[in-house]
Amino acid sequence: MHWTDRRERYRATIAGNECIHPGSVFDAISARIAEEIGFEIGMFAGSIGSFSVLGAPDLIVLTLTEFAAQAYRINRAGKLPLMVDADHGYGNALNVMRTVQELETAGVAALTIEDTVLPRAFGEKKPTVISIEEGVGKMRAALAAREDKALTIIGRTSSPSITGLADGIKRLKAYEDAGVDALFIAGGLTRSDLDAIAAEVKIPLMLGGVSADLQDKAYLSSRGVRVALQGHQPFSAAVKATYDTLKALRDGTKPKDLTGIASSEMMARVTREGDYKSWTEKFLT
Repeated sequence: MHWTDRRERYRATIAGNECIHPGSVFDAISARIAEEIGFEIGMFAGSIGSFSVLGAPDLIVLTLTEFAAQAYRINRAGKLPLMVDADHGYGNALNVMRTVQELETAGVAALTIEDTVLPRAFGEKKPTVISIEEGVGKMRAALAAREDKALTIIGRTSSPSITGLADGIKRLKAYEDAGVDALFIAGGLTRSDLDAIAAEVKIPLMLGGVSADLQDKAYLSSRGVRVALQGHQPFSAAVKATYDTLKALRDGTKPKDLTGIASSEMMARVTREGDYKSWTEKFLT
């Protein structure tokens, strides 16, 4: 499959002047729904990968191979540009290179590499970050491993909420100087923090874990933020719907009396039944 078009569309989105919220997706159907509704980009988080593939919490027990395979399933289902959370690159800078190669092959439009120490070390009480020098090495390795230059490499850090704003800005500027295409800050920012960061860096910003104080797209746009995550509620909603439906059936509710069930028309649309019918008629008759 040819992935460059969606990567170019992703780049066009973050090159604009507006902040957008991505659609949180976790499988082929959710990605098709997000594309149909009109989301500019999809977001596949590491935590959601662990939930959907392993049914496990976000503790870096999911492997790169498993994550890349699910990303590929999402990508082949449609044409929505997909941004993924590649965690710490699954190891050191050499592992980061392998991560970029696998995810580029899987068709992602953009990926983040973060500087958090992962998985959690023995006796660690709270998250810690690697040195700036090692972080820069990871960013440089990611850029070197990329073959399709349309693929967006994003440097990610949680350092403002871990080591303080000054260190966070220092890291963001170092990753910008290393050549990444954008910067992602995870959690813990105030407006004054974002103002200070926006004054120091020139490439697009992205935010995760946005507080109520920052849920203002006009303000975010004015500070260079081009992507702001809203969380990953669709997966939780799917879990709740599945639980409620199975429990209702177990408790004796008749299938015809169930509520919240997708119509046959919706199921046909999101499974691309019409395409398969056309192909059947064209190639099997």
